[in-house]
Amino acid sequence: MASTIARPPVRRSLEQGAARRAVGRNLTAYGFLCGALICFAFFSWYPMIREIVLSFQQTNFVDPPQWVGLDNFRTVFADPAFRSAWLNTAAFSGLALVVGYVIPFVLAVVLNELRHAKAYLRFVVYLPVMLPPAVGVLLFKWFYDPGAGLFNQILDVFRIPPLAWLDSTSTALISLVIVSTWMNLGTGTLIYLAALQSIPGDLYESAELDGAGLFRRVWHVTVPQTKLILLVMLLLQIVATMQVFIEPYLLTGGGPENATVTVAYLMYQYAFNFGDFGGGGALGLMLMVVLIVFSAFYLRVSRDNEGGR
Repeated sequence: MASTIARPPVRRSLEQGAARRAVGRNLTAYGFLCGALICFAFFSWYPMIREIVLSFQQTNFVDPPQWVGLDNFRTVFADPAFRSAWLNTAAFSGLALVVGYVIPFVLAVVLNELRHAKAYLRFVVYLPVMLPPAVGVLLFKWFYDPGAGLFNQILDVFRIPPLAWLDSTSTALISLVIVSTWMNLGTGTLIYLAALQSIPGDLYESAELDGAGLFRRVWHVTVPQTKLILLVMLLLQIVATMQVFIEPYLLTGGGPENATVTVAYLMYQYAFNFGDFGGGGALGLMLMVVLIVFSAFYLRVSRDNEGGR
């Protein structure tokens, strides 16, 4: 029969102390994790589930809700503003990508090339983000004023006729894109700038020795080295712009002639103007499904492209 060798008391005590410390560290980590999970469950997951249930009900939050099945979706589909809302949302996202996706990256490249006043210029670029969104939007409402607005005053200096920025179906949507781009310019610029500063300087030195100018350095060094952050920012911007609300709500009220009504704004109208919370929930569910499908497709294509290299 094999004899059992007992561990020394000192060693056993050290192992028990190490185990207790490990358990204490894990409990602390799980405590922080539980707090985050509770916040997500209460402020994100519960409202999401509640919206899904609400989209199949008819309720005014006073009387007991009634299950109506797909009636809310039929009502929303029959609304003449439904098609305009989706088209305007898609157009806004497309214009925001053309304007708001390129400008922050170009600005970050310019700031990264500067040798002086970098901190000051970063502050200037990020300053609009510090303003409350409502303040920024109302500021632009004065800029767009057809009479004494800043933009029309600038056009008058160059003898250009004034524009009805927010009152014309041809300029209202792009006016909202300009506001959104200005308000969110600083965040994207600083994220791109942080990514640029992580690129090894040896790559730029090698490109310069090969005779590459600024544009060739950006195309052959900067873009490949920041591809991951560019893809992530592209996805985040599309998701954010598809949910645009505050700009049409404060500037145009969805007008003129539904030219700026978006899905999020129409959802607000159903819930708080028409008192049809089920219709608003149906619109919200449709928007959520579209964003989930798009995000899944985008991530799949991005992963396939990375795997094929």
